[in-house]
Amino acid sequence: MPPPPENGAGAGWAAVVVNYNAGPALVACVASVLAQDPPPELVVVDNASADDSIEALRHAHPGVRIVSSGGNLGYARAANLGIAATDAPVVAVLNPDTVLGAGVARALMARFAADAKLGAAGPRVHNPDGSVYPSARQIPSLIDAVGHGLLFFVWRDNPFTRRYRETGADPARPREVDWVSGAAIWLRRAALDDIGGWDERYFMYVEDVDLCWRLCRAGWKVTYEPAGTVEHLLGVSTAGRPYRMIAEHHRSLLRFASVRFTGPRRALLGPAAAFLTARGALAMAHHRLAARQGAKRSRWRTAPGSGR
Repeated sequence: MPPPPENGAGAGWAAVVVNYNAGPALVACVASVLAQDPPPELVVVDNASADDSIEALRHAHPGVRIVSSGGNLGYARAANLGIAATDAPVVAVLNPDTVLGAGVARALMARFAADAKLGAAGPRVHNPDGSVYPSARQIPSLIDAVGHGLLFFVWRDNPFTRRYRETGADPARPREVDWVSGAAIWLRRAALDDIGGWDERYFMYVEDVDLCWRLCRAGWKVTYEPAGTVEHLLGVSTAGRPYRMIAEHHRSLLRFASVRFTGPRRALLGPAAAFLTARGALAMAHHRLAARQGAKRSRWRTAPGSGR
């Protein structure tokens, strides 16, 4: 039997992979997408990568359509470019460091077929070690947001984080949620058109929270579907710029607060900005300390007499 066409013409779903310096992970991601049954209409949007990921992709899968964005435009804008280049009624937006498990597309498509009001759905996401990543979450209350922000670095299993990440939920059971991770998210095109697509004011992070929040406000549902699984390597495209990514994360959190806080609650934006600035500085310090400790452990392991 000949392999399926890599452009997925006439497919019931589309896949948009947003690439930025993903290295060999991109080829693995695309291979897992093309192995789905049915295979999708596939577009890779490249945000001006400076590595050889696109060249490797062309060599491995010469039929895949590649859209060059012309610069590092961020995740949301690249997602919109890819979605506009496809036609299928359901479109998945994927990080380049994800690997789709067998049958995930069929499981997600079945959920859309069963519920006409479903706007977005996310699969079960696994870390490389097989543990479940909390990819389906609440939009936190103000108390939970502050508690998570203050305690997460020193007490990861604190009650605020548990509520926000819904870590007490059974990962094997489907459920409606506030939002699902944009690392692997299936979206109904009609729902996207209803809300105007991804908000391109977000460069990185929180654009998925904003997207799902707007879908829910417009009357669409967001669902977690564990029958499909995706492995996520986490941070392949961002590892080389950790401090910029920390800053972008906290900038995006403030942008979402500015959208979410209306009326009298806008008075909270000043304190929110101060809190997020302080938390960003704490996150950078925590990353720097962890990096130093990791370097010390590495030197100890390779020192003479260390047994390595």
